[in-house]
Amino acid sequence: MTSLAHQLKRLALPQNEPSLLSRRETASVLFEPKDAASMDGSTFHALGCTGLEELLGIEPAFAEFQQTLFSQASLSMERSVQDRAVNKQLDKGISLFLARLSPYFLLKPALKCLEWLIHRFHIHLYNQDSLIACVLPYHETKVFVRVIQLLKIDDPTHRWHWLHGLQKPGVPLARGTLLTHCYKDLSFMDFVCTLVTKSVKVDRAVRDGQCLQLRVVFSFYAAAIVPSLEAVEKVTDSVIAKLLPYVHLGLKSELVDYKAATYMIVAQLAVKVVMQAELADSLAVQVSRSLGRVPVLASEGLACLIILLQNQKEATLGPKPVAGLCSDVLLGLIAASYDISPLLHYLLPQLVHSVFACHGNHFYMQGLCPGVLPDSDTSLLLSLNHPLSSVRNMAVDYLKEVLISGKEGFDEAFLKDALLERLKDDDPEVVMSAVSALQFLFFTHSSIWTSNCWLERCFGSVQNGHKNQIWYLVLEEVVRMLDDPRLTAGSPDLCTRIGWKLLPFLLVTNPAAESPELQLALCVSKTHLLSQHPLTRGWANGIHTHTHVSEGFKGHVIIRSFTTDAQEPWWNPEKLDASTCCYLQLLCRLLDMVVGGANRGPLAPSFRALLQPLLQVHLQATEHLFRFLPLLWVYGSNLGDQLEFRVTPLLQARALYVGRALLVSVPAGSREALASASSPVVPSLLACLGCAVAEVRRAALAVLQLLAGTTASPYCPLVEKLLSAAEELISDPSYLSQALGRLYEEAMSSGKSGTRLLAAVEQLLRCVQSPDCPCYVATVLLQALRDVNGEFVLSTLLPAMERLLEQRASDAAPLLPDEALLLSLLLGKYTASAAPLLTRHPRSLELFLTALGTSSAPRPGITTWLIPITKPFFAALADEKVQQRILGVLFDVLVDTKDPACSQTLSSVFKGITVDAELVSNELTPTNKPRVSASVQQTRRSKLQLKKALDATPEEGAVSWPRVTLILELLQHKKKLRRPQMLVPTLFNLLARCLEASLEQENMEYTKQLLLSVLLNVCQKLSPHGGAVSKDVLDEDKFSVELVVQCVRTSVVPQTHHHALLLLSTVAGIFPEKVLHNVMAIFTFMGANVMRLDDSYSLQVISRTVQAVIPALIRAHEGASASSQAATEAAVTRLLRVFVDALPHVPEHRRLPVLHQLLSALGPARFLWVLLLLLFEQHTGTSSSRAASEKEAALEQDQEFWVSVCCEFEVQEQLTSFIKILQFLMALPKDKELSWFLNVSNKHREESVADLIFSVEAHSGKELRHFKFLALSFMGQLLASGGFVGKVSPLLLEETLRYIHAVALCVEQNSEQPTAKFWRALLTKSYDILDKVNALLPMDTFITVVRGLMGNQLPSVRRKALELLNNRLQHRTQWEEPQVAMLLELIGDLLSIVDRHRAQASCQEEEEQAINRQTALYGLKLMCRSFGAGHQEAFLPVLSRTVELVANPEEERNVMGSALLCVAEVTSTLKALAIPQIHRLMPAVLQALKERKELLSNEVYLLSAVTALQKTAETLPHFISPYLEGTVSQVTHTHTPRLPSCPQLTARLASLSSTLATKVSSRVLLPTITRCYSSMVDSQKSRLGPLLNILKEHIGHMEKDQLASHQSELSSFFLSALDYRAKHCQGNLEKTAEIEGYVIDCLLVMVMKLSEVTFRPLFFKLFNWSKTEGASKERMLTFCRLADRLADKLKGLFVLFAGQLVKPFSDLLRQLNATLTDDVFFTSENDDDDIDNDGEESNVQKSCLLLEYMLDCLHKIFLYDTQRFLSKERADALLGSLVDQLENVLGGEDVYQTRVIKHLVPCIAQFAVAMGDDSHWKVLNYKILLKTRHSSPKVRFSALVMILELAGKLKENYMVLLPETVPFLAELMEDECEEVEYHVQNVIQEMETILGESLQSYF
Repeated sequence: MTSLAHQLKRLALPQNEPSLLSRRETASVLFEPKDAASMDGSTFHALGCTGLEELLGIEPAFAEFQQTLFSQASLSMERSVQDRAVNKQLDKGISLFLARLSPYFLLKPALKCLEWLIHRFHIHLYNQDSLIACVLPYHETKVFVRVIQLLKIDDPTHRWHWLHGLQKPGVPLARGTLLTHCYKDLSFMDFVCTLVTKSVKVDRAVRDGQCLQLRVVFSFYAAAIVPSLEAVEKVTDSVIAKLLPYVHLGLKSELVDYKAATYMIVAQLAVKVVMQAELADSLAVQVSRSLGRVPVLASEGLACLIILLQNQKEATLGPKPVAGLCSDVLLGLIAASYDISPLLHYLLPQLVHSVFACHGNHFYMQGLCPGVLPDSDTSLLLSLNHPLSSVRNMAVDYLKEVLISGKEGFDEAFLKDALLERLKDDDPEVVMSAVSALQFLFFTHSSIWTSNCWLERCFGSVQNGHKNQIWYLVLEEVVRMLDDPRLTAGSPDLCTRIGWKLLPFLLVTNPAAESPELQLALCVSKTHLLSQHPLTRGWANGIHTHTHVSEGFKGHVIIRSFTTDAQEPWWNPEKLDASTCCYLQLLCRLLDMVVGGANRGPLAPSFRALLQPLLQVHLQATEHLFRFLPLLWVYGSNLGDQLEFRVTPLLQARALYVGRALLVSVPAGSREALASASSPVVPSLLACLGCAVAEVRRAALAVLQLLAGTTASPYCPLVEKLLSAAEELISDPSYLSQALGRLYEEAMSSGKSGTRLLAAVEQLLRCVQSPDCPCYVATVLLQALRDVNGEFVLSTLLPAMERLLEQRASDAAPLLPDEALLLSLLLGKYTASAAPLLTRHPRSLELFLTALGTSSAPRPGITTWLIPITKPFFAALADEKVQQRILGVLFDVLVDTKDPACSQTLSSVFKGITVDAELVSNELTPTNKPRVSASVQQTRRSKLQLKKALDATPEEGAVSWPRVTLILELLQHKKKLRRPQMLVPTLFNLLARCLEASLEQENMEYTKQLLLSVLLNVCQKLSPHGGAVSKDVLDEDKFSVELVVQCVRTSVVPQTHHHALLLLSTVAGIFPEKVLHNVMAIFTFMGANVMRLDDSYSLQVISRTVQAVIPALIRAHEGASASSQAATEAAVTRLLRVFVDALPHVPEHRRLPVLHQLLSALGPARFLWVLLLLLFEQHTGTSSSRAASEKEAALEQDQEFWVSVCCEFEVQEQLTSFIKILQFLMALPKDKELSWFLNVSNKHREESVADLIFSVEAHSGKELRHFKFLALSFMGQLLASGGFVGKVSPLLLEETLRYIHAVALCVEQNSEQPTAKFWRALLTKSYDILDKVNALLPMDTFITVVRGLMGNQLPSVRRKALELLNNRLQHRTQWEEPQVAMLLELIGDLLSIVDRHRAQASCQEEEEQAINRQTALYGLKLMCRSFGAGHQEAFLPVLSRTVELVANPEEERNVMGSALLCVAEVTSTLKALAIPQIHRLMPAVLQALKERKELLSNEVYLLSAVTALQKTAETLPHFISPYLEGTVSQVTHTHTPRLPSCPQLTARLASLSSTLATKVSSRVLLPTITRCYSSMVDSQKSRLGPLLNILKEHIGHMEKDQLASHQSELSSFFLSALDYRAKHCQGNLEKTAEIEGYVIDCLLVMVMKLSEVTFRPLFFKLFNWSKTEGASKERMLTFCRLADRLADKLKGLFVLFAGQLVKPFSDLLRQLNATLTDDVFFTSENDDDDIDNDGEESNVQKSCLLLEYMLDCLHKIFLYDTQRFLSKERADALLGSLVDQLENVLGGEDVYQTRVIKHLVPCIAQFAVAMGDDSHWKVLNYKILLKTRHSSPKVRFSALVMILELAGKLKENYMVLLPETVPFLAELMEDECEEVEYHVQNVIQEMETILGESLQSYF
């Protein structure tokens, strides 16, 4: 934007905002802009008033705006037209209202008020700052964004342009953006601060220092300023200077929230800025003073002051802040809640000065420093903190004496704090004195014990009692004081707290009788509080017997039945009863607590002391101990959690270390037992080595290290091997399984040397399978042994598996989670290395099948038991019987299971293994029925035999269909399948069963689809590339194609068809001969069913079938003999017939791909012509059944499709097909009765091919002719297609010409026959083909051919050649120069055709010759248009010859019309070269236009003549002046309605008129028009309209200087023309008005080009012309009409000249008022006695017209008046005469009613608006009201209409006229005329709507 644009932008006023002038969209907060634009002001006002009333219910202060911003007067106020003072006062009120509205902005009433202010006062344009101040605290809401979107802030220089980015996306203002702008733009920071001060100033409702409604403003103030100061890198002096005034205001404010926000700002400034001493002292003074004003914020103010002092260097407080802080109330308040020592550091200098300088504050000093002790040299305060305990004790005693004596001057709080502080003394005597003094203080001043600190300090002194015996007396005194009932009387809470504080001291850790700890416990247990409590009642007696605690503890320990179960190696929670599990849980928890407590903490020694008694009492025996510890070591893996105790890895590691510590002290013999096979120690430790926590593995290895030397242990070799890899085991938890697997492989491969290691592994496996071993331990060990596999391992673990399966099969409780997991892991041992065991060990196989045979998993979520059936495992099963059994069980489970997860796992298992197809085939075949091989011989038997064979086997013996279906689903996409051909006989057997079941109405479609899909899968496996298969692999006899075809034919399901056809397409490549036997049945079905389906899959099926079957069919029937080829053609024809018959039912977008695929397979060069002829034959057969209206549409659609089919192939193939089609057509008989077509020598071939394509015997003669005609029509259309153009063969042209010659001979031979019409039509189509062929010829060849054809003897041939030439000339745009030269040589040939004589010619030849001449002239015209501009001389002979033709009156009219068109084209091309012929041309053309008879009968002739005249006038406008008058006369004459009219003729006449008006100069045209007008005005009035239109357009194109030079001439003409009504009316008012309208329109065009200076004299000249004495009064009628039109055109400018019309119009209104005068304004020229009725009626009509024109003119003057046209004098002159027209019933009732409604009422209403003065309104209204008392009901009715219109125009201004109106309306409500009475009710209702209030109160 330029600087000038910026200046203009700043100078622009808001009232010029375009949005204020547009009503399409209106700014709004609540509504969409378009919706708001449809609402009126009263709606918004009502909305705003409603919101204000709701706000008044919340805040009464809004009442002052009811009479200002929301008053009724504000409805009509428009601030854009108000002066500065009014707007300033309005801005003040709006700012005040918005400031008060801000706290309630989010409420709905506030938005309603805001909506009214936006609509009425446009505050979004005028009061942007106040509006933003109102909504800124809510910047994170969507309503804020809605308000911002209303603002015009797109100018980059605008103050609020930084918010412009929010308008388009409509997102709230981010807090970070606000803060950044706040510290970058100080004006915005000042705006935020001023926002607060203005809100405080506006809202004075302060209650107790609170102003709740402004809380949101203060919160925004603090949230904006404080983070801004924090975010800015450096707070500059300008920022401080900007904030300091507002900080001082905030500190002085009485509002708590305002002051709190200011405290936050001061604190942030203190942290961020290093202030000068004066500024810091000033702020400190302000803060301290504010603390005295509002004690509510003492803590906040104190914190602010401390932050200020701490962050400023060397800051001190002056005397003023100290004086404010040292007041009685404030200091006590601060000291009661805070430690004021840091503050005293700053206060001390001034404080000391104040103490010694001012003695009036004695009480303060005494409270702080009560005086000097009598027995010491120091003060009491210093004595209480003296280093010597004796001095401290003396000070405490002094305080006690003060308390006893009741000495005044001491603060009770000081005394309490001093004594409580001494409780922390390290001297027992001082503490004893303090306790004694506190006890006295409590009982004398109990009201001061409101704090809990004293109780904490008392117990702090008690806790020192464990030091030594000296503290015993102190402890006893403290406990006695706390136990005093008076202390806890009335305070249960205090009693409870003291009890809880004393309770820990009952715990005795030193049982010695003389220990202070025991004495303290005795003292505490005897207190009143604890002796009465139910939990501690009798505790004292128990403490007396403390020395016997161990024995009593042992006596209460219940040792369960472990002594009886001592021989069991494992403590198994899975088999223990509930009580035993609870006991074990208790032991675990005790051990966890004791071991955890012994680890760290102050009580660690005590817990260590407890560990030994725990183990000695409960686990004294070593075997018990090392059965319990393994339980803890491995229990963390227990999923069942029978003990309900969680063993964490931390506890597990601690238990291992405890075991290691205990194992050290175990003798060697016991270690041998612990490492034995029956001990759980080693297996548990091995299980720990697989733990995920490294520390557990490390601890387990440490324990194993101690057992490594026990050589007698069977685990010794294994342990030693593992200890050698300790580092790997610690670092990797998975290393254990790898190590065990490797060790087992070494033991198996090393022979005898690995015997001991193998025995160790065997012992570990036996431990796993042992019933005593807990399942969770066995699970962990098996996971560690996952790499240890083999027959030996599996056989060892089989007992455990058998036990679990038996347990699961029983009706007992279900498997535990660990048992289920163990079973899953045991099944995992069925690996490939263990697979041979299943063959040799039947029990292992039975167990495996039993495990698999269940239909559900061992427990929910476990499906891993199916994993063993892997590809290696299944392949390792050498025995097929074993594989068969496993497959059978898998399929059984799949049939029975209901679990989707199990089904999915089974599918995955079967998919992963490699299966022999014969095994699957056995599962699909009944065990008691031999499999049937469906051979070709069997399938060829009859249906009855097939049914009997199927019925021979009962259904009970067959495999169930669900089982078959599931197996087929698995086989459908099976890849790993050996010998798939073994499935083929079984699958066809099942397919035969399906077909039989389908006959019995069973739904077997899905099973069929599966069978077909599996067969397809088998075929694709046998022949991946689609080739033939060896007979050794699959015998052709085993593949039953007949059953597949039967599936296709019998099924109605499309998917079954798809599967069958895909299978057939694949089989066609494998067994082509077998498929060929059924090919017709296949394609017949495809045509009837599959091709009708609209999906890509069906198209693919058809495509694959065609590609596979068709080439095989062609190869099967091809041979060297002719009979073989004929058989091939016959077979293909039948095949094509199937597709053609099915084509109407195929979806349209699928037809072309299907046929293209079919012909591509057949060979388009051989069979495209057959397909096309079959399509023609099909259309011929179906067209006879169609209605006539449908035939053309069907033919057009079919031909487009046929063309599309042809264009899919090469042009050579199309041409070959054309030739064969023509040959076929020539071979057909001319008619059905002719028998020469049945040639004996050619009989067999013709019959076999022709009959299949088009059987003459089966069709009628009409259909034969239609077939031929259709073939030629199609060829013609194809030759015109874009895909064929440019590629043509000479052979085709030769054959076409031969056929045309044959057809031409038939035309001659059958000219007298009934079929003559057909042969002529056929010849036409042949010529059409020739046209298309010629269009394909090279241009040079084409010109040569056409030139030769133009010399042919037959007129039809010549005409066709001319048409070919014209067609080429018309459509080609680019020519080469040699071609142009060759074409120009044809001009002579064309002229010779034009000059051809008609002598000795028949009528038909004469007609054809005329057509040829017209065609030749048209060709000359086209050549001239194309080449005339560059070769003008070549066309001079053409112009000369055509002018001769036009000038010849005897010439045939159609030829002359063509000549005229040629003349027009040549003349426009030759331009100046045509001037020599103009003297011959113009008269001839004008003469042609004068021959009215021919023009009326030949529209083309007329159009040609007008076109010639128009082209000549347009080309040579300056040379037609001698013929201009005739031209104008003919143009105006041609416009008459008697001549035929068409759009082209109308356009040509308009163009000719425009040419004459714009191209001919004014000096020539204006005199011509004047002469023409004079000659036409009397006798040829119908021509005046076109004539004046020419003049109108001419004036419109005149320049101002031309108009000025011809203005006088034009003025004279118009004065003469305007006299038409007065001189030439002759009683026809309608015709007169029409012609007068043409004249006025012309005059208006001229007036619009005149200036005010030139128009004024013309207007007054016209005005004087109308008032000329002695002239006809008709002139006044014409003038009034002209004035009305001028007022409409000039609008406000006409008011400048309308002053002279007031007086004449007023007089005319009175003269034309029939109620005021009896004289008739218009009189007839005859004597009064001879006036007839027609003349009188005409005069009345003229008077009515004059009235209407005057009223309309006055209405427009009033409407466009902006210059106060209606002065008092003019208003008075018009008022009476206008109102009196309500009584003027001139013209009858209908005319009167129309005049009043359409002319008078709008005029008077606008007259009132233009007056703009209520005094005039009253006069006008009263005069109108007087008319309501007229005697005529019509007048009263009109007056009512006038009143309503007046109210509608004046709106609320009519309220001043309402009081005098109501009485008249009341009278009319009882009018005698029902129509008036009814209408007055409507008027009242409408007035209520207009005025917005009810009028019932006025009646």
